[in-house]
Amino acid sequence: MVLLLTLLMLAAQAGWFEHLTDSNWVANFVKAQGAYALALLFAIGALFTAIGGPRQMIAFVFGFALGGWQGALFSNFAALAGCILCFYSARLTVRRSLQRRFGNRLQRFERLIAERTWLKVLMIRLLPVGSNVLTNLFAGATHVPARGFLLGSFIGYLPQMLIFAYAGAGIGLSDHYQLAISIGLFILSSAIGAYLYRNRLSRQVDELVSEE
Repeated sequence: MVLLLTLLMLAAQAGWFEHLTDSNWVANFVKAQGAYALALLFAIGALFTAIGGPRQMIAFVFGFALGGWQGALFSNFAALAGCILCFYSARLTVRRSLQRRFGNRLQRFERLIAERTWLKVLMIRLLPVGSNVLTNLFAGATHVPARGFLLGSFIGYLPQMLIFAYAGAGIGLSDHYQLAISIGLFILSSAIGAYLYRNRLSRQVDELVSEE
């Protein structure tokens, strides 16, 4: 936890979070520094999402800098790394504090996703409800298996990452075809989300992971 907080402080003081949301700066940095830039941006992107930064924003920026599917995969892995940081920070450091603060909600959350964990988490990630950080912290504070939680998160993150990465790539390249892909993916994702949101499980998810 101390290491994570130190990294966050240094990144903020260096202005990396500000740079991370600047598409032109990221594109020029990658062009000039190559693999070093990608490694550094990956680490900053992971920290950015670990503290609640919108993963859609880094998908757009990396789509602008790297292209549609490349930006989507890069940002998706960065978001997963941020999820892992948050999950294990809760599990290894503040688990008992979270259990005292959110005891009943944590128990219900654990019961909800204890079986078919990856599928339930996939649904949570697809629905436009709740807080990404709070979901990660809740999962880390329970006995939910890490493998299922992380697999569901990775797959569930991907649709929105594709949408925003292709939007960024379309704007960066003035490519109407990539913008059309982004719009098509958005319509498809919205339809899936609307279908899922109408069932009973979605209401349970909304109640448990939405911030009070």
